[in-house]
Amino acid sequence: MSANSTRAATATEPQLRVLVVEDNPDVATSQMLLLKALGHQALIAHDGRSALELAEQHAPDVILLDIGIPGLDGWQVAEELRKKQFAKRPLLVAVTGYGSAEDTAKSAAAGIDLHLLKPVLPGDLERLLERFGRIVHG
Repeated sequence: MSANSTRAATATEPQLRVLVVEDNPDVATSQMLLLKALGHQALIAHDGRSALELAEQHAPDVILLDIGIPGLDGWQVAEELRKKQFAKRPLLVAVTGYGSAEDTAKSAAAGIDLHLLKPVLPGDLERLLERFGRIVHG
């Protein structure tokens, strides 16, 4: 990601509200810093219950959801989120080390839209958010 692409994304693409659900503080912080550098708003939850509370309070556009988190796991969080009535349905993206076919199927069954394996490259995340931002904001 170049400085020019970051500035261009910030200047031309509408901001997304992104909730990062990650129990590893270093990973959560680096994802948050990347999101902010791309011009998005970012919140962090380190466990399943906090993720549900923050999602209800802030209605994120995108939730980057680790599966192996304390309390409710990522699949349980996704199932609970899909039961809730949001003005706009958030895009749920599993960002996880769980990569078997069974894990991917379990993500789909829980209502997760995309299942990505860690580590997700910054450029891949940037392109995903740009595409989704154009859908959300027209």
